[in-house]
Amino acid sequence: MKLQATDIWRIFQPRGGSPVVALQAFDLAVGENEFVSIIGPSGCGKSSFLQLVAGLDLPDRGEIRVDGALVEAPGADRGMVFQGYTLFPWLTVVQNVRFGLKKSGLSPAGQAALAQRYIDLVGLGGFEGAFPNQLSGGMRQRVAIARALVARPKILLMDEPFGALDAQTRLLMQELLLDVWERERVTVLFVTHDVEEAIVLSDRIYVMTARPGRVKAEVVVDLPRPRSFLEAEFDPRFQALRRQLLGLIRSEAQVAFVA
Repeated sequence: MKLQATDIWRIFQPRGGSPVVALQAFDLAVGENEFVSIIGPSGCGKSSFLQLVAGLDLPDRGEIRVDGALVEAPGADRGMVFQGYTLFPWLTVVQNVRFGLKKSGLSPAGQAALAQRYIDLVGLGGFEGAFPNQLSGGMRQRVAIARALVARPKILLMDEPFGALDAQTRLLMQELLLDVWERERVTVLFVTHDVEEAIVLSDRIYVMTARPGRVKAEVVVDLPRPRSFLEAEFDPRFQALRRQLLGLIRSEAQVAFVA
């Protein structure tokens, strides 16, 4: 098993306020080369869990293991892509991508070759010398994906990476991600609010409850691969999954609203 999270609890203590239970008895498993998405109502703890897997935070109870090793801090075995554009603005595309290779032990020539491979993989060949402020939002996220992949992590963690993009760019980025995943076969754990996005991308989808976040349902996506959104949306199985997932989320959103 690639990733195993068992009985995860995360409790926050706001200054001057009462404790807030973000995650409660949360369990999740992701297998080798799987693409797994997490969806749920706003504030249910999706991003909090991803930060725990990344080692940016620690659970109050329970444990997270990657290939049997306990996650206690950030590591090269986990690459992270955030929703915001987290590139270094003073570095070029190639410098941003190569940043994660400083401690790789590769020679400068080896670093350059590997960085170029992933720049080409995400379709940014020719933009190696551009700075982030010279790129569109979609292009910046391509750089972020290349930077995460260049370290060859065991798991790619993605926290709503396309949430800030317009609809057309988002569709292009979804298809790019599918293409990269099919080529690289890296394990992906993907957080999104977009049900359709989760269906097209994923092998399995975890639906979370309203806070405190727990697993409400695990849904297998039985659509054939390779996939594209334009083809999948006309498949009756896509429509059935969409109705099922929206129903699960709607009931939890109503709980959150009442609370």
